[in-house]
Amino acid sequence: MEVSIIIVNYRTSDLIIDALETVYEHTKGIRFEVIVVNNETDEKGKRRILERFPEVNWIEMGYNAGFGRANNLGMRHAKGRYFLLLNADTLLIDNVIARCAGRMDADPEIVAAAAYQYDGNRQPMPFYQSFNDFRKSFFIVPPGRFFANLLDRLLPEPVYADPEQRDWLVGAFMMVRKEAFEKTGGFEESFFMYGEDVEWSGRLGRLGKLKLFKDCIFLHLENQNPYRRSRISWINRFSVQMQVANMVWLRKQYGIPYYLLMLVHYLSMIPVVYGWRLVMNLKETGKVGGQYATQHIFRRKTLILVSYFWKTLNYKAHFFKIKPEENVDKLYADT
Repeated sequence: MEVSIIIVNYRTSDLIIDALETVYEHTKGIRFEVIVVNNETDEKGKRRILERFPEVNWIEMGYNAGFGRANNLGMRHAKGRYFLLLNADTLLIDNVIARCAGRMDADPEIVAAAAYQYDGNRQPMPFYQSFNDFRKSFFIVPPGRFFANLLDRLLPEPVYADPEQRDWLVGAFMMVRKEAFEKTGGFEESFFMYGEDVEWSGRLGRLGKLKLFKDCIFLHLENQNPYRRSRISWINRFSVQMQVANMVWLRKQYGIPYYLLMLVHYLSMIPVVYGWRLVMNLKETGKVGGQYATQHIFRRKTLILVSYFWKTLNYKAHFFKIKPEENVDKLYADT
């Protein structure tokens, strides 16, 4: 068995059926198995998928374990030389799986590889190029070249001899050698959703190369899960679930001092963003009140981060799934 394709299901049976249609249509010249790890308790999705694809290896998680834990369970059952983590909301347009596996066969230094994400209109999706590129996005600084240049100097991009080499790979389409999973233990299971692919990439990168193949693409539709961002703005770039995961990643990969720096940064920005809005209100209307919704969202998100302070310091003892009442983006979605 060359490739084990692992997909996590949580209320995404229609998407999985569409994804598997493209997998079976385009994947040629390579033996593969499909494993679906089920994070939901409703049997309807299971019946629909297995009626269409009875050969699928179906594994019950028993609860909504998020992305990392479910994929780890799937990889522990996988038989392939390579494990392909594939999001439910993806579509293939050519024989990309066999092509990626062939390139990893040709270069034993590659421990994990990925294809480029394109959206449903077949346009390239923006993504972070490195850990430092990702870290720069955490800072809320005024727009303009001065602060951009300052962050570039403080957090420079890595330079590799191979232009396809990367710090980290996106988990929506991520092919990993079986041996690399066995040596690293897979995803850090304190993550519920988001950030786990970044964290695992850091450990995988110590074993060998991570490659992003420029001429390999897949379509990522990005289904509307309840933790996705809404009302995105200059100061609200991440959903609460994303930001909690980001802070756990910072704590683990860069230590307590860097984690504290970011937390202090966000707290110090609360009066700044309110003051900025007040000044703009005076300029635009001559009044102090009104138009503070974005600032209120930022304040609420930051205070939720603070509430996770002790848990984040001792991250291995916790499972970072936010509570429904902490999902600020969803609460403000209709306002």
